[in-house]
Amino acid sequence: MPALSPDLRKALLNLPQKEKDQLLARLVAQDAVLTEQLAFRLLEGEDGLELRRERLRQQVDDPVRGFHQTPNDLLHILRQLQQRLNYHAKITGDVPGEIELTLRLLRNVLHHQPGATRRLHGPTQPLLQHLVRRTQEVLGAIGKRHEDYQVEYAPAVNELLALLYASAAAPLARELGIPVRW
Repeated sequence: MPALSPDLRKALLNLPQKEKDQLLARLVAQDAVLTEQLAFRLLEGEDGLELRRERLRQQVDDPVRGFHQTPNDLLHILRQLQQRLNYHAKITGDVPGEIELTLRLLRNVLHHQPGATRRLHGPTQPLLQHLVRRTQEVLGAIGKRHEDYQVEYAPAVNELLALLYASAAAPLARELGIPVRW
């Protein structure tokens, strides 16, 4: 993003308030992400955060439990859900919520889809690789958090790791150096 020259900045600040407001509204309307971020901050606030998290919990729980024709179908759904979680964090700045929901998503897949995670062979390999990579990423995100948060996530992480190492993804997890216990 190019920086404003000092002269242009001064000229903008000297504009009448009404004109500044119009320019601001036009600029914000051009960026959909910024528009949604501002709507969240200014209109929803903290009450909206828990509502968004609850909606995402339902989205994470529902499709993962169902029947999927192939492991690739499940992988496609997983990627879509992960995109929603990332977008949620981008809009709300809710990193703890993104971590919690990602842990929930990974645990749900490993728990409710044993048929897709039982054997490591051609059709299941992309799914299992995705699960291992996401586990590694979420462990990295938790590692960046304060120690108090790390303790809070420990039960969910240990459950995820136990499920991961009980699945066919165990060799892939060992290869990436993912611990057996947190």
